[in-house]
Amino acid sequence: MLLAIVLIVEIIVIARHFMAARPVREGIKTAARAERALGAGPLNPRVYRVDYARLDERARSIVARKDMAGLAIAVVEDGQLAFIKAYGVVDADTGEKATPQTVWRWASVSKGVAATLEALLARQGKLSLDDPISKWSTSLKLPHDNQNVATLADALSHRLGIVKNAYDDRLEGNEDPAAIRGMYGPLFPMCPPGTCWAYQNVAFDVAHEAVEKATKLSYDQAARRYVFDPLGMTSASTTKEGLINSPSWARPHNGRRPIPVQDAYYRVPAAGGVNSSIVDLGIWMRAQMGGAPNLLPADLLFELHVPRVFTPRRGLAPYDLALKNSAYGLAFRQSDYQGHHLVWHRGAVRGSRSEVIFDPSERFGVAMLWNSTSVKPTGLPLEIFDQYYRLPFHDWVQVNKP
Repeated sequence: MLLAIVLIVEIIVIARHFMAARPVREGIKTAARAERALGAGPLNPRVYRVDYARLDERARSIVARKDMAGLAIAVVEDGQLAFIKAYGVVDADTGEKATPQTVWRWASVSKGVAATLEALLARQGKLSLDDPISKWSTSLKLPHDNQNVATLADALSHRLGIVKNAYDDRLEGNEDPAAIRGMYGPLFPMCPPGTCWAYQNVAFDVAHEAVEKATKLSYDQAARRYVFDPLGMTSASTTKEGLINSPSWARPHNGRRPIPVQDAYYRVPAAGGVNSSIVDLGIWMRAQMGGAPNLLPADLLFELHVPRVFTPRRGLAPYDLALKNSAYGLAFRQSDYQGHHLVWHRGAVRGSRSEVIFDPSERFGVAMLWNSTSVKPTGLPLEIFDQYYRLPFHDWVQVNKP
């Protein structure tokens, strides 16, 4: 009788173990399928340095908060997609579950696509990153006619010499972005172009004008032809229609209350218009770490990622204070963390957020998309990096705090 009880207990323990491991296996299998779809061949045998069971538990605890709706995560280890999983819901009213195929907004992570597009077009001789902006944009007017001095690279690295986020409020007030760019002339010139950093959205979108003029395509068509299709990013788009016409798409939320999709940043697609699934964001991050050398060779990635201007400290959150020596390249941020150099960017539009952060030398990175105004997931990547770097656990997320 006692032996039977012991056997039953062991069966229950084993069953619980496999039930707990199932969500982790799903995330690993999803990543493996995506990796095979890229034609990368068999996955390299490896021992994961990330405890994906712990990651899964942390993600579930984050999504359970009242200020969260859905969350999707992709992790790349050793240059390969290792874990991809979606949590929570795309619509808190209907309860529709998020999946790896759900399409989310990238917000300002989109800027990296614009920089990559221009760098690719420069390789083909269609434009030069050293061209003056006035050669490619008729809308931008800078103080002292500096549109004739500032270059496309200056726009991509936010070195235009005007106040940060210039007239974003007018964009969000539904004014035409081209008209807004024509209003910058009377602004106080903070510095000569190329010499100081101030983050932009409307002004950054001269990249959209340059790409369309150089390719004779719409920005969405150019992004598909030169970036998305070659990388196998089948869900990616740069328009509101591309988001809402997807079979599964993440509604923006304030807490757990769905809110309307904000149109404004689709009118500056280079600055904030990209949408995709977490699978495709993982593919994008993988490529930025050297995973697509035929399209994005090492010297092109260096041109994108190399620091061009030091930037002020981003915020006072503990995970921001942990990032040192921060700088900006061509639409990519750089920081040092615990002796490692990271390349990253975050994004936020009303009700949607994003983050990509990776260590190019280790070919390790974390990408996240979520449909909430909450900033709570922002600390999760550093917890994952701490695991990878074999550092002691630090509670960067603080799930139970407001």
